[in-house]
Amino acid sequence: MTVQPGLEVLLDDPRPIAGKKIGLVTNQSGVTSDLRHSVDLLHHGHGWTLTTLFGPEHGIWGEAQDMAHVDHSVDPMTGLTVYSLYGASENDLAPRQELLRNLDALVIDLQDIGARYYTFIYTMALCMREAAKAGVQVIVLDRPNPIDGIHLEGNIREDRFSSFVGMYPLPTRHGMTAGELARYFNKTFHLDCDLLVVPMRGWQRSMWWEDTGLPWVLPSPNMPTVSTAAVYPGMCLVEGTNLSEGRGTTHPFELFGAPWLDPFRLAERLNGLGLPGIRFRPHYFLPTFQKHAGKVCGGAELHVTNRGAFEPYRTGLWIVKVARDMNPEKFDWRRETYEFVSDRLAIDLLAGSARYRELVESGGDIDEWARQWEEPLHEFTNMREEFLLYGTNALP
Repeated sequence: MTVQPGLEVLLDDPRPIAGKKIGLVTNQSGVTSDLRHSVDLLHHGHGWTLTTLFGPEHGIWGEAQDMAHVDHSVDPMTGLTVYSLYGASENDLAPRQELLRNLDALVIDLQDIGARYYTFIYTMALCMREAAKAGVQVIVLDRPNPIDGIHLEGNIREDRFSSFVGMYPLPTRHGMTAGELARYFNKTFHLDCDLLVVPMRGWQRSMWWEDTGLPWVLPSPNMPTVSTAAVYPGMCLVEGTNLSEGRGTTHPFELFGAPWLDPFRLAERLNGLGLPGIRFRPHYFLPTFQKHAGKVCGGAELHVTNRGAFEPYRTGLWIVKVARDMNPEKFDWRRETYEFVSDRLAIDLLAGSARYRELVESGGDIDEWARQWEEPLHEFTNMREEFLLYGTNALP
């Protein structure tokens, strides 16, 4: 049986939007199981009026690269104005009050990836915050967590490292759906939004994306496959360095490297760590854009051999450390402004703590730090229970 996303459940019973003027926050991944798009379906539906569209990072049709500012535009399918929620400044990340006041409800249909850094969940939270001020209901159409809803991993983000890649204190791999996160954000952080989550039908926490029967539509330009999503909770850390995370190749986040790295030594050292569920293959690649564009990079490709055992975040932590240890004179942390933040390093924002960077620089033990996550993760697991919509299936 194919899982029914919240969009299909709403269309089966549209009473929550009946008679209302609605806005829609979505992108190219907002589709039904037969690939009909939410913009088209809600624009041509009867009994409500779609008046306004909003697009998150990458734009409503997903054409913009990461951190590329997106202008307001006109949607070619409907002729409606698309208001960008990823403009030139941090103030452009939330919808303007004058746009919300003309609505009865704001519908949000965005595919999350299951990692703390992915910005769509914070676009959702900012919409909820502003909708509460305007007295507008928010309706979140839930979608699967593609890397399952059971496995959690990582440290909890510390308060001083709040940013658009970590607005709230989540573990790196949070094991929740967007709808569950909306419930968590709304109550725990006092967004006080009139919130309705439309749950999926048929989703179970143990499911990976392939188990849902749903087609994969890349939710952002560098998230082409479920395999990419599987490694992303660790490999996004590479963004905080001068290593290439494989953007400008056909396997972003599954490939990484730099012009100065020896791919054979790198793969040998990483495989020698004995990290579970993963093997590293030495590889040369040529990025066509972003870091090291046009230069041959030595690096490795990640091959996940056992998703259940694989620890993506711990793996990413070790990858950056090993690459730095091999060539400390050429390795550097990313020092440019990152997601509108210029007073803290990108790696600290991504790790949610300065502790990781300090460990790498001092030659500390990554696994000793990882053992310190156990109690906070246990506390988070207990705390999130009241916000879950799909039960807590035991691991198979």
